[in-house]
Amino acid sequence: MNPIALLLLAFSMSTDAFSVAISKGAILKNPRFTEAFRMGIIFGTIEAITPIIGWLIGHSATSFIDASFIEAWDHWVAFVILFALGLHMLYEGLKPSDETIEVLSRHSFFKLALTAFGTSIDAMAVGVSLAFVKVNILLAAGLIGLATTTMVTLGVMLGKVLGSIIGHRAEVFGGVMLIAIGTWILFSHL
Repeated sequence: MNPIALLLLAFSMSTDAFSVAISKGAILKNPRFTEAFRMGIIFGTIEAITPIIGWLIGHSATSFIDASFIEAWDHWVAFVILFALGLHMLYEGLKPSDETIEVLSRHSFFKLALTAFGTSIDAMAVGVSLAFVKVNILLAAGLIGLATTTMVTLGVMLGKVLGSIIGHRAEVFGGVMLIAIGTWILFSHL
């Protein structure tokens, strides 16, 4: 696999995370670059680890598991995780409240990691397929992680601008975005 193909692969793997980052940035109260970069690191690390896991599965199980088995289920797992998180965000954004709406200044690590995992399931399937071609998996995973870190950091900062435009309904917007991304992943693989 040539370097240009690896770069294109890396940036294509980061598009889901970029979209999610925009919605995450929109619901934060004035996110600083450090928070955006923190989110980028979390997403980038998980996005870099999953193709290595997929590669290890594909490499060690070529005689036991067909790569098409993982590819048959990866989009369903991503869909369920992102859909559930999106519904939770919709519920939180639409529920009537007498209290002042609390705007987040930081997302919890657990929710970020779960969301990052949901957007990186396809990278695991790519890792499985990379086991069948000659590629340096550490280089590929590193490029995917770097591209995702960059795209998520930019997405959060872009979401900051978007959040100021859509106001307190940003969480509803974020929930709709997660459901849309999960649905897009599902239908693009069917």
